[in-house]
Amino acid sequence: MSIIYRGIDHIQFAAPNGCEGEARKFFGEILGLKEIPKPENLQGRGGCWFQYGPQEIHVGVQNDFVPATKAHPGLLVTDLAALRHTLMEKGIKIKEDTPINGRDRFFVSDPFGNRIEFLEYR
Repeated sequence: MSIIYRGIDHIQFAAPNGCEGEARKFFGEILGLKEIPKPENLQGRGGCWFQYGPQEIHVGVQNDFVPATKAHPGLLVTDLAALRHTLMEKGIKIKEDTPINGRDRFFVSDPFGNRIEFLEYR
């Protein structure tokens, strides 16, 4: 096979109708991600997009929304301890978990109940 896999462009979180305000607060204000414009031809679908390093996080409206409580992205960060502290100060519940393969990590839920893992290599 001659396909070369180069990386991940974006991840998408599903959310209910009317999610944009809460998504902007959580991903923009609490996590500090920059909101980026959705392409004009997709704006009528609702949701919003954010920059996460060289990748993007898309929050998209799903009419029959059910949160992803097991499936999750693992988002790499620098200074996991500082992120933990910041999130706790902002009232975000942290679920600690055991380190794996030289990685420290913890989980949170977005405002819609989707699971997110933050991790840092030691």
